[in-house]
Amino acid sequence: MEMPEKKGFFRGLISRIAGEEPDQPSGPAAAGTADPTAQQEKQGFFERLKQGLKKTTDGLVGRIDALVLGKKEIDADTLEELEEILITSDIGVKTTVELIRSLEQRLGRNELKDGAALRAALKEDILSRLASHHTPLTLAGHTPFVLLVIGVNGVGKTTTIGKLASRFTADGKKVLLAAADTFRAAAAEQLAMWGDRSGVDVIRHKEGADPSAVVFDACKAALARSVDILIIDTAGRLHTKVNLMEEMKKIRRVIGREIPGAPHETLLVVDAATGQNAISQARLFKEAAGVTGIALTKLDGTAKGGIVVAVSHEFALPVRYIGVGESIDDLRDFDPCEFADALFQA
Repeated sequence: MEMPEKKGFFRGLISRIAGEEPDQPSGPAAAGTADPTAQQEKQGFFERLKQGLKKTTDGLVGRIDALVLGKKEIDADTLEELEEILITSDIGVKTTVELIRSLEQRLGRNELKDGAALRAALKEDILSRLASHHTPLTLAGHTPFVLLVIGVNGVGKTTTIGKLASRFTADGKKVLLAAADTFRAAAAEQLAMWGDRSGVDVIRHKEGADPSAVVFDACKAALARSVDILIIDTAGRLHTKVNLMEEMKKIRRVIGREIPGAPHETLLVVDAATGQNAISQARLFKEAAGVTGIALTKLDGTAKGGIVVAVSHEFALPVRYIGVGESIDDLRDFDPCEFADALFQA
């Protein structure tokens, strides 16, 4: 997977913020790159994303609209009310304070002439914070690429692994799964079912086995079988339990010893519906497990989608994936511009 060309990304981002139309290819190049099917798929997902974020949009943007739209003048009292809306919509205190400070500066420059201008400015500021930490997951340069997946019970961790395995396999990658969640009953069976669906082998031991032993065998198998990607499932660790965090450190040591430089990505899976608890999870897992990316699941079932902004910005972590439904196609690469557009129903 290749990284997008940064210059083009940021130029496109600036154009989106400024409300300009992006440069469009012309001539034979345009004809060669046009893909109606891909465009339809992108449009289809955007509509699903908008629908998935509807509860968040109603709870956040709907309240903002009720506050500001139609107002002929924006003042400090308006921003104070907006601050309360943002905090109670799980944007997070730290991020909210920064957003309000930015809006106060705009107000001082007489840039917020009415409610529509305030709404546009808020969207711009949210987008800029999401984009500042955004980088897609890059698999190139490591064989095997080791993806360690962590998170508490019930966040959709194993399901996310299954969906990723299906995606990577469809892209022509040879994938191996490791069932290192040996504490939860039937966890290995659940992962094996996803493996069967994707045509992917699963390294597993009996329930209650040492997770590090599973990881050791999986690393050995990944090297012997020349796989492209090794995805390791782990127990749904309660982030307040020191012994479980120590087990995570042991797993990382085993991985690093068998495959130097690994894990190459430590993906924290978070249920968006948990709201502010997601911030606590991100903080403690980042400290104990070296989180490098976030996957936010179940955005379609919650009004707390603002947590995407809070988690990414507060911890300077990229959101790699978001889930807005049950199907495999509903786990998608995170796109800050697309998310902001869908949130504000652009």
